[in-house]
This record gives sequence, C-alpha cells and structure tokens, in this order.
Amino acid sequence: MIRAFLFDIGNVLVRFDFSRAVRAVVPFSDVADEADALHRIDAVKLGYEDGQISRADFLHEAFRILGYRGTEAQFIAAWQGIFTENEPMTLLVRALRGKFPLFLLSNTNDMHVEGLFRDFPVFAHFTGATYSHEAKASKPHRPIYEIACRTHGLDPRTTFFIDDLAANIATAREIGFHAHQYHHDRHGELLAAVRGAGVEL
Repeated sequence: MIRAFLFDIGNVLVRFDFSRAVRAVVPFSDVADEADALHRIDAVKLGYEDGQISRADFLHEAFRILGYRGTEAQFIAAWQGIFTENEPMTLLVRALRGKFPLFLLSNTNDMHVEGLFRDFPVFAHFTGATYSHEAKASKPHRPIYEIACRTHGLDPRTTFFIDDLAANIATAREIGFHAHQYHHDRHGELLAAVRGAGVEL
C-alpha cells in the first residue's frame, strides 16, 4: 500500500533548459560561444549542487570563468529562469494533495529552490524536501535516499518515487521504493503506474 510520494524536481515537476540561462548571460561575458559557456559553468555547478561550495563561491567562480560583467541580480535571474511548468504533473500533485504526504528529492541548489518556490505554486503542496546541496550527497548514490527516509520517516516499501533518470530509478528500486521513470511525453504511463500501485486518482 502506498502511503507517501517522493518526487524529483527537474524534468518531472518542472521542465528545465540551462541554455536559457546561458543565452541570457553570454552577452555580458567574455565567452561568446554558448556551448563553451555551458561547459564552463558545468565545471562548478556540480560542486554547488553537492554543497561543496556556497552560493557566493559559485557566483564568484562562474563570473571568473565566464569573464562575466553583468550584475549579480541579472545572473541570478537567468539562473532561476530555466524552468517551465509541467502542467500535467501539477494536476497530479493537486489530485494527491491531502490524500498522501508529498516530498521532494532533488539534486539542486539554493538559488533554484528559492526561484522554484517563488514562481511555481505547485511546490506549496509538499510536506518536506531533501536537497543535494543541503544533504551534501546526490542521486544516484544511496546516501541521499537514506537521508530522505530518515528525515521524513519514509518506508521505501510504501513510498512511490518519481524521477526522470534511469540511474536514479535503479538505486531507488535497489532500496525498495516503488519507482517510476518519468518522461513528460509519456505522462499517461505514470498515471497507469500510480493506479497500478493501488492509488485512486
């Protein structure tokens, strides 16, 4: 019996495109090639998401490697502006709210969390969250799942986990979660899996 739901964020609850951020900052940077700029940011983004460096350190390093001359506010707005609503998932969350506790498990950072909760009302429906930058651990490695279970009192055997990446799903299944690999073009498959787990929608 399913007693709780655990959701990934990116390409599940919302869709994202980092190239949107790059296009916004390149005009203020010494790096004109968008692919090169994205590659350079990726080199420091993972440390930020894993909680190894602070927001201030990430911004300082990103500005340095890009030769960025815009304002900090412009960069943050670009960094937070990569997301778009996944409306079918918003509808699912609304259908589940009040019936099950809903939790988040995401490889992310504090700037993104701040922007997501500000810009997308769907996040108000979640009871709690485990973020990689706070846990200092990330998917697909087991520790972040175990931290989520301890923090929120989750039993994997009665928790339905949704993520878009196969590696993250594989770890979840090893631990014992009901797990579904999500793709926004196949939303109906998720609904079928949720119903198959005994949840009425």
